[in-house]
Amino acid sequence: MEDVPVWFVSLACLGALYIAAICGRPLAYLVLCLRRPKDLHRYGSWAIVTGPTSGLGRSMAMELARRGLNLVLLDLNSDNLRETSDAIKSLHPVKIKTVVLDLSLVATPEGEEAMRRLREVVDGLDVGLLVNNAGVAKPCAVYLHEFDVDAWVKMIRVNLWALTEVTAAVLPGMVARRRGAIVNIGSGSTEAIPSFPLYTIYAATKR
Repeated sequence: MEDVPVWFVSLACLGALYIAAICGRPLAYLVLCLRRPKDLHRYGSWAIVTGPTSGLGRSMAMELARRGLNLVLLDLNSDNLRETSDAIKSLHPVKIKTVVLDLSLVATPEGEEAMRRLREVVDGLDVGLLVNNAGVAKPCAVYLHEFDVDAWVKMIRVNLWALTEVTAAVLPGMVARRRGAIVNIGSGSTEAIPSFPLYTIYAATKR
């Protein structure tokens, strides 16, 4: 039997390492899911959730309320905020404050006024957790020149700029209290799928 070529052994080793890395990632996530839940009250008695009226945001708001945290909910639709707030209160005895805030208006006069209201609401609250969940995926899979530039700017404002603005409004209090946690919701387009055609801007804002 002839000796196995060095190049073949090298490629086989690289392939094995790649497979191990791919398999190791979900295993690491599984370990995180199985670990004992943290006591979120050690961060503070209030949590802020952006985009809490549907999907992941609503589920996380419900779970945080179930764990006894008071909530500050941010969304652009006042009716949806009211419905979500009432639904949570009907199940859990927590305090809830709502802020109507269109995150696509950050860095505009209207956005500055909304951010001022947010800072007023959180002033004096023991905010220990911020969940930056709000996000925009539209326009969908299209070429850059096929959609209006304003839509791309709106996506960047909501997914990246607004996240920074909201965090900047909450972070000083956490630093002063020397405790707190910030959770930024990303996307599988930046991790699970190495190449996500026609979603370059979205993937970049959700990294």
